[in-house]
Amino acid sequence: MNRREVFAGTLAGGAALALAGTAAHAAPRAGMASPVWVTATDGTRLYVRSWGSGAPILFLSGWALSSEMWAYQMAALSERGFRCIAFDRRGHGRSDDPGQGYDYATLGGDVDAVLTALDVSGATVVAHSMSGGEILSYLERQGATARVARVLFLATTLPCLTAKPDNPAGVPAAAFDRMRQQFYTDFPQWIETNSDPFVVPETSPLMRQWIKNIMLGTSLRAVIDLNRAMTAADFRGGLGALTLPTLFIHGDRDASAPLALTAEPASKLPKQAKLIVYEGAPHGLFVTHIARLNADIEAFARP
Repeated sequence: MNRREVFAGTLAGGAALALAGTAAHAAPRAGMASPVWVTATDGTRLYVRSWGSGAPILFLSGWALSSEMWAYQMAALSERGFRCIAFDRRGHGRSDDPGQGYDYATLGGDVDAVLTALDVSGATVVAHSMSGGEILSYLERQGATARVARVLFLATTLPCLTAKPDNPAGVPAAAFDRMRQQFYTDFPQWIETNSDPFVVPETSPLMRQWIKNIMLGTSLRAVIDLNRAMTAADFRGGLGALTLPTLFIHGDRDASAPLALTAEPASKLPKQAKLIVYEGAPHGLFVTHIARLNADIEAFARP
């Protein structure tokens, strides 16, 4: 197996952790912010969390992960004077599973539906992994908008994963096709095989289990279609047109979205962008580097 095949085996744009045990969808406990549902243009209901008040931060989740992945960012930053918002992508968590709409144009429309329903303006968007394409799709769809003020791409899969004549460093499309064939037969085993690089050795078994449980809310239809959309996407043009203040944060041990293929070239495209590299950080740096990441998000999001 060559280097590109190994990369394709670990890249799914997000959570590479084993599935285990079904997570119950309990009602919010007393004292917690109550969730709301936003209806997308095709009738799909999206489950939304909104904690705190102040300058808004919209968190967009990675592949196969729901809004719950942002618990350690939202809990801390909602106490630091921010309104922290996150929603379950269609087919994830508590949102509806319509069996369709897993293309970036529809997903960008879902972002628009949430921002509009909550009347958000001046938001900092933090987009993990494949969701960078969602916010770019939203911005391409809406053009200049007062709802988004700046964008932070975290462990991004942008700008273009698949090899092309003008993108020779990418992965051959056939390698992604072979990877997806495993999803059809035993997705949990594929996740198990590719789980360790997502976190660090010091990550506790309970934290790993917590992430595993989150993944159980994702439908296989969403898993397959989103992986196909993510690996085929080419957002070099969208990034080149981005004029908002932009920050990329990426780990130099990200096996799911290697730095040299993603954040390094992506960060050179927007008009005003900065790249921060976390030494030793994997794709799941939202749980492995909580304190540092929260501080960097806060510094970037302060109006």
